[in-house]
Amino acid sequence: MTSTTRAFADARRWALIGAELVSEAVNGLDDAGYAAPSALPGWTRAHVAAHVAANAEALCNLVHWAATGEPTPMYASPEERAAGIERGRALPAGRLTAWLRRSADALEARMDELGEEQWRHEVVTAQGRTVPATELPWMRSREVCVHAVDLLTGVSFADLPADFLAALCDDVTGKRAAAPGPAVTLRVPATGATWELPGDGEPVPVTGELHDIAAYLTGRHADLRTADGSPVPALGAWL
Repeated sequence: MTSTTRAFADARRWALIGAELVSEAVNGLDDAGYAAPSALPGWTRAHVAAHVAANAEALCNLVHWAATGEPTPMYASPEERAAGIERGRALPAGRLTAWLRRSADALEARMDELGEEQWRHEVVTAQGRTVPATELPWMRSREVCVHAVDLLTGVSFADLPADFLAALCDDVTGKRAAAPGPAVTLRVPATGATWELPGDGEPVPVTGELHDIAAYLTGRHADLRTADGSPVPALGAWL
C-alpha cells in the first residue's frame, strides 16, 4: 500500500485551505440556500455548516486541554453534540455563516498560541482515542475539506490538494482495514499510488483518478468502475 508521510505543517495548511473552501461555499447563502439538501443523507447544508462550526469549537476544547493540562472533552455528550447541530442549523443564514467563520478563526488563533511542548500533550477525541495534540490539525483538515464538498455548492474532491487526498486515502484505508467489508485494490495509474482494503473474497481491482478514489473511500459519489466495467463494491460507513 502506498503510504504518505503526513507532516504537521501540511495538516495546518490543509486546515486553512479547507476552512477557506467552506467559507467560500456558504458565501451568499440565504435561508433557502441553507435549507437545500447536502450530500449527506437527511442533512441540509445548514446541518453540515452547523456541524463544521461546532467541530471547531469542540477542537478548541482539546486545544485548551493541550495548553493547560485540564481535561476538556470535545463534547459534553453525544446527545449534546447532536442538540448543538440542531440548534445551529435552525439559525438564520447570516448568523450561521458568522458562527462558521468565527469558530474557524478562533480555532486557528488558539492553535497558533500552542508551544512546541504543548503540542506534544495528549488529549482524548470524541471517539475515545488518545492522541497527541499534533493530531488536531489533521482532524480539522478532514472535517473542513470533506464537508466543503458535502455542502454541494460547487466544490469537488478535485478541488482539494493532491497531497491532502493521498493522506486522506491512507487514513481512511487504515480505518477500513480494521472493519469488515469487500476486498478492493485501488490504483491511480498516473502516479502508481495504490491502496488495499483487505476483506471478503478476491480483491476487486479499481483504477481511477486520485480525487475519485478519495471520494469513494469516504463514501461519497465517485466516477469509478471496476476493470470489467461493473460498479465498484459498496463500502460501509467510514466514521
